[in-house]
Amino acid sequence: MIGNLNATQLEAVLETIPVEFSVVDENDKVLAWNRHGTRIFKRPEAVVGRGVRDCHPKNSLGKVETILQEMKEGKRKMAEFWIDLEIDGKQEKVLIQYFALRDEKGAYLGCLEASQVISHIQSLTGQKRLLD
Repeated sequence: MIGNLNATQLEAVLETIPVEFSVVDENDKVLAWNRHGTRIFKRPEAVVGRGVRDCHPKNSLGKVETILQEMKEGKRKMAEFWIDLEIDGKQEKVLIQYFALRDEKGAYLGCLEASQVISHIQSLTGQKRLLD
């Protein structure tokens, strides 16, 4: 990252970006997440420090484990998928992406899971200029 943000600024950025994310360490323990009050996939605060396996439905758990293992082995940098989900009584398209986190030497540090509703993005056509 170029430049410096203090803790208050960084927290404001992480809570404002239109993506919810979770961070898992190299041992598959949940470290943190943003947008707690408005998350698509809500979870109790007690999940922090627990295994990531406790956060996923059983029907997708094997796939999550495969993705994480492939990231640890360096076989995969990211995985993405999208699902249709009812949110607040409305059908929405949700994009979910997993990104391997690595240090400057390439050592695996964990995984960033990012989710966002993309229905609005999918509906964009033409152009809209600033302040139009």
